[in-house]
Amino acid sequence: MSSHIPIHGNYHGYYAKRPSPHLSDTRLRLLPAGTFTNATVLDVGCNEGWVTCEIGLNGHDELAPEAQVYGAAKVVGVDIDESLVEAAWRRRRAVWSLQAPPTTSTTTLHPTEPRAAAEPNISDSPPKKKRKRTVPKNTPTTQAPVPPATQQHDADPVPDLPARAYFPASCLHEFGPQPIPPSIKGEVQGERGSGRGKTAFPHNVSFRAADWTATDIPEDKAGYDVIVVFSLTKWIHLHALDTGLTAFFQKLHRVLRPGGTLVLEPQPWESYTKARRMSPTLKENYSKLLLRPEGFGEVLREVGFAGPVRMGCGGEGGFERPVHVYTKL
Repeated sequence: MSSHIPIHGNYHGYYAKRPSPHLSDTRLRLLPAGTFTNATVLDVGCNEGWVTCEIGLNGHDELAPEAQVYGAAKVVGVDIDESLVEAAWRRRRAVWSLQAPPTTSTTTLHPTEPRAAAEPNISDSPPKKKRKRTVPKNTPTTQAPVPPATQQHDADPVPDLPARAYFPASCLHEFGPQPIPPSIKGEVQGERGSGRGKTAFPHNVSFRAADWTATDIPEDKAGYDVIVVFSLTKWIHLHALDTGLTAFFQKLHRVLRPGGTLVLEPQPWESYTKARRMSPTLKENYSKLLLRPEGFGEVLREVGFAGPVRMGCGGEGGFERPVHVYTKL
């Protein structure tokens, strides 16, 4: 029996317990379309990398067609637990392995090309001669105009992006993960080839093990367009007290680029009661807290954020929590 106590919220198997269909996280689906498109993103407290990978994916999900295509240019996930970060790297490769194989352009007809041109005659016998139709006299020979829609070929276009969850999970378990092709300079999201560009999944997703509240990582220097903080504020609050949480908010502001977006999912105060029982330190710190989650917005505005914009609640049951969006002024 494992003796692991997740005093930092570093739950193992977290996403196996959290209801989330396929690869689609309900919290991300609350956000405006285009939030992550071509953005540099930091996922603080990434756990096993499920959200990190979804933000970086550029493909459509055939099993969850309502899911957005996020397509970030670069996503960095950071977590305090090294074993979770190792699991996140495995998750990245597993998600890659379940995507559809590349589709070459040779299988797609040009919109104006007749379908017969792409279908070779597989019969050995010569083609039959067509009988010439006799048109009665005084019969109009002009045909009714063909609607524009029917002038095109009747095949659905091949999607530009790879299908997510194309292969069943059993393939991954039986045959193991697929090798990741090398990154090829010049390739971008959606392009086909033997390799993938640095801004295409999975090369645009990486992970680091660090206590980000106290330690900078190399990617912080260039800054981020979007920072995601899901279900983490409670744990920082219980460990670092009101002053530590305020310092965390200040660091978020510092590494965000001007006009950048902070996506925050704060846990309710009621959830602190159970968490404080995990260790004597957390129990002692709990009694010292004066700041409440409903007051986070005021602190963030003092730090230099505008907002929040309340996007609604994601998750179900105990995971149903509000998602707030702030903008760096």
